[in-house]
Amino acid sequence: MNTGFHGLAALMTMAFRGIDLTPLGNQLIASVGSYPDVSNAEALLDLSIILHLKGSHDIALSVQQQALQLKQIYTLPAREQPAIRLLALMIPGDLSANTPLEFLVQDSDIELTLLYLSPELPFPPTLPDHDVAFVAVGEADRSLPLLRALSDLARVWPRPLLNSPERILRLSRNESSDLLSDAPGVTMPKAVRVKRGDLERIACAEWPVGTVLDQAEFPVIVRPIDSHAGKGLIKAEAPRDILAYLSSQPEPEFYLSPFVDYRSADGLFRKYRVVLIDGCPYASHMALSDHWMIHYLNGGMTESDMKRREEARFMADFDQGFAVRHQHALRSIHERLGLEYLVMDCAEAKDGKLLVFEVDSSAVVHAMDPVDLFPYKQPQMHKVFTAFRALLAQAMR
Repeated sequence: MNTGFHGLAALMTMAFRGIDLTPLGNQLIASVGSYPDVSNAEALLDLSIILHLKGSHDIALSVQQQALQLKQIYTLPAREQPAIRLLALMIPGDLSANTPLEFLVQDSDIELTLLYLSPELPFPPTLPDHDVAFVAVGEADRSLPLLRALSDLARVWPRPLLNSPERILRLSRNESSDLLSDAPGVTMPKAVRVKRGDLERIACAEWPVGTVLDQAEFPVIVRPIDSHAGKGLIKAEAPRDILAYLSSQPEPEFYLSPFVDYRSADGLFRKYRVVLIDGCPYASHMALSDHWMIHYLNGGMTESDMKRREEARFMADFDQGFAVRHQHALRSIHERLGLEYLVMDCAEAKDGKLLVFEVDSSAVVHAMDPVDLFPYKQPQMHKVFTAFRALLAQAMR
């Protein structure tokens, strides 16, 4: 039984809209049977995505490994005769390991081929035919060897290649905060990598926090290396908070950065996701909350007409408002990081500067939100998708 390859964008959209993926998962399991072979590698890869979406991450990675042992190359066809053949260089891992290009090219004239690489998955003897290649591997400790290997290959790549691996390597929290620390119009809290033992010394008040963080004082932000979406993230008001935190966090190394209070005058925190495509900024979303740690899904956007109205205004006024206010900051970020495609989570600091929390190439940029509640989202996101297609077309010339 062949169910066809769904891929990340289709499956995540179904889950996002409340569709129970269990029946499809069971169908995929049945299609694989007891002895998987190359003909059902796509079913296994889809099944691994469903397991990730359901929170069964260890099993998902195991199933993904089975799929990739059978087959490294997967293709999502264009809506029609493909005008652009895009090759994504990928790394095995969870749903945040790679740039989710599928959302950017979904239902378009772009054929997307995914090539998974790792020490156990070397380059195939022949590359898939493509017009443009894109390094989709996200910055993370575990991806460093692959990105370094790709850096050598990028210099002799036979087709245009976007998002240089050398530049993706700059996106770690500590290096990006160093690169942007004196950028015009930018405030980016410094992030330092701290070994567990040193953090324990701070937690036990043996060391002041400023010993490792540029004379900083509490409160500070602590998170494990390579964590995203608030996982393992705390604001520590005092050493005792770090002590309690470490009792539940087994990781050997963490990021430490100063906390910046970015509340607006009305007491709400506002966080923006902005996409830079060839240096041009586009709004992806904004979220409002009375809590400092905002993510779109915990910001209550679905429940609040007021918040959605403000997000709609943000998007409608973006080109003449936010993008103009921060044009020097956005330009300097593009110039210093040099990536053709970059996603940034940010806010506006009290002094008017652009407060940057994170720069990334693998954050999700999507149009999954229900049209009845978010009618303004589809037109805005199609601006992003059109700009991404134009980037690919320009690279081909």
